[in-house]
Order: sequence, then C-alpha cells, then structure tokens
Amino acid sequence: MKAEILCVGTELLLGDIVNTNAVYLAKELAKLGINVYHQAVVGDNPERLKANLKEALSRCDLVITTGGLGPTCDDLTKETAAEVLGLPMEENAEELHHIKEYFQKINRTMTDNNRKQALIPKGAVILKNGFGTAPGILAENNGKFLALLPGPPREMRPMFDNELAPILKKYTGKTLVSRTIHIFNVGESAVESKLKDLMNSLENPTLAPYAKDGEVLLRVTAAAESTEKGYEMIEPVIEKVRETIGNEYIYGIDVGNLQTALVKALHSKNLKIATAESITGGLVSKRITEVSGSSEVFECGVCSYSNNIKHSVLGVSQETLDTFTEYSAETALEMAKGVRRISGADIGISTTGIAGPNGGTDEKPVGLVYVAVYSDNYSDVKKLLLSRGFSEERELIRYLASSHALYLGLTATKKL
Repeated sequence: MKAEILCVGTELLLGDIVNTNAVYLAKELAKLGINVYHQAVVGDNPERLKANLKEALSRCDLVITTGGLGPTCDDLTKETAAEVLGLPMEENAEELHHIKEYFQKINRTMTDNNRKQALIPKGAVILKNGFGTAPGILAENNGKFLALLPGPPREMRPMFDNELAPILKKYTGKTLVSRTIHIFNVGESAVESKLKDLMNSLENPTLAPYAKDGEVLLRVTAAAESTEKGYEMIEPVIEKVRETIGNEYIYGIDVGNLQTALVKALHSKNLKIATAESITGGLVSKRITEVSGSSEVFECGVCSYSNNIKHSVLGVSQETLDTFTEYSAETALEMAKGVRRISGADIGISTTGIAGPNGGTDEKPVGLVYVAVYSDNYSDVKKLLLSRGFSEERELIRYLASSHALYLGLTATKKL
C-alpha cells in the first residue's frame, strides 16, 4: 500500500508551528508496512486543498490529512474532501451528542459553529476522538482511502493509534521493522564504498545509510508477517555489516546517540566519568547529563576555558602550558588526568582546541582539537582537524569535538 501525508494549515506554511504530525505518521505507517511516497503541506485554502487531494489520490492508495477539522470558517478539510469524493454531508446524531457532552464536561458553552464538526461525509467511517470535539473520518472511493485526522498532536496520535491503525492493519498483512547501526569515525562515502555491493544485493531486508554530523547511521529494514520474523531477517545483515565495516567503528545498535551509548556502557560496568572542557565549554557534560540515569555515572564537569583554571584547578603544569600551549596533546592529557584526580572518577575525558573563527595560525589552525582520555588501563590523545573550510562553523567544530570526546570515553569503558 502506497500512502501520502497531507498536512493542512497556513500556520504550518508560515513556520508558526513545527510539523511533528508528518514525522509521527511516517514512522507509524512504516511499522504497518505502508510506504509513504509523498508528504506535503497546504494552507487553509479550499481550491489548493482540493487540487492537492486529487493529485494525492491519483498516485497513492491511502491519503492521510491532518488539520482543518475544527469549528471555524477556515477549517474546511472535511468539506473539501467530501466534495472531491462526491459525497454529501450528513449530521451524525451520535457525534453531536459527543460534542455536547464534551462541552458539559469542561463546563463551557457550546457555540453553534461546533455543530459543523458533527457533519460526516455519507458512508464514511467515524474515527472517535477521545481528546477533543473533532471526529476523524475514513472514506473509501474506488479502492482509494482518505483518512482525515485532527491537527493537534494530542488528538491526532491517539486517534491514529486506537482508531485508524487497527483498520489499516487489515489491508497490509505485513509489518516493517528496522534496526539502526551507529557508526563513528568513518565517513559516509567510505561506508557507502565498503557496503555498496551488499546494499545493491539486498531486497528484503534493505540497507540504507543516513549521514549525521560526524557519524553515519545504517538503517536495516525488513518487511515480514510479524515483528519477530522481521528482526530475525535483519540479524544476518547486521553481522555482515560488522564484518565489513569493523566492529570497532560501530558504537551500538539502536542506542540513539553517543551520549546514551556512553551512559549505558558506564552503567553496565559500574564506572564513573568526569569531564574537563575548554573548547566545548560544557557541551560534553551537557550531552551526558541529557541522558536519564547519568547522575549515577557522571561525577563532575570542569569548564576550564582559561589557562589559569587549567593550571590551578586541574593541575596542568605551567611548564606544559608555556612549552606546548593550551592547544596541545600534552595539555589535553593533563586535563583528563587532573579531572579524574579531583573527582575520583574511573575515567577522565578532556577537550581543548581552536573553534574560531579567530585565533588560528598556520601552525595551529582553526579546527585543531585535542581530545584525551585517562583511566587506569587505558589512556589516549587524539589530534583532530575539524574545520571544513566554512565561515560559520564554530558550533559545528565544538559539536564534533564533543562527539569525539564521548566516543573516546566509550572506548575507555570497553578497555576497563
């Protein structure tokens, strides 16, 4: 089954509201084995909405709209859809009763314009709304399905889950399941080059790369009659990727992100970590403490932007700073060693470097970063050149530096 998502609302076009509905629906439809081929946003204009609905229905089996089911004069999705399908509107007594009950429950007076929400295209299936007054609609015409859902996510999501999804399951017979392989320190082009033959040979499951800042995600997706069978089909592909890419570059499967993987690894080995940051200014600590449960594994973070703090708090020797400068492997290692000492953590990680746009030299250019880790059995320093030649890349350099620090901390957990 091919589907299209059409979100209705001028406020979406203007950027006043972030369109989270399309993201949610795309993911949920994928779980049902329904391929989303198009997504679109259209304003509260009946002619443009009509044109979009006709075009979507001409190329897809299922069109799902969100928004435009309210009581005001600009809420015209239901009326426009009925016109496109050639269906008359009828007042539904049960839905009108539901709307009246809703207003009584919240102790507010129902206005006349709310009655229009009880108008239903003739023959359509009503999708119950347990969190508002606008019922959803599912209509069929010549083998094509048109589902109308409310715009507010708190109404749309439960309506899809509880009302629409069970109906759609009857027509698909399959479910799509995916697993995500997280890769760090290997570029997207290198990953694609190594896996090109495998990706081209696969039909079900499929393997697709997605680039993020500093890392690559590989999504393995299988269509199967059950979730369990789908995961069973995916496992050999994951193992083949491990063999081809190298397990040392894969920091997790379905772990979400680097900081979540690090916190999970620290928990599993009952280890604690501390951070000493210069260039990243607390970003490494922030990312770690975004993860639930980090308080049990994170001891402290020292934002040692000045050389005075590097020396007086972390214990970086003045000789090191004078001889090698703050942008050096020697300083980075002493920072990691110092924060471990003052915190009592099992692992200390550090960052120092030049984020720019000013401060770089030929010898020490913008984007030069050192990240270090210090622990009982494993210590290391990495020199990184993170500039990509753009004028506005300060935050990107800082983010990439924080990612490398997290990855180095994760590597240390595997050594302890």
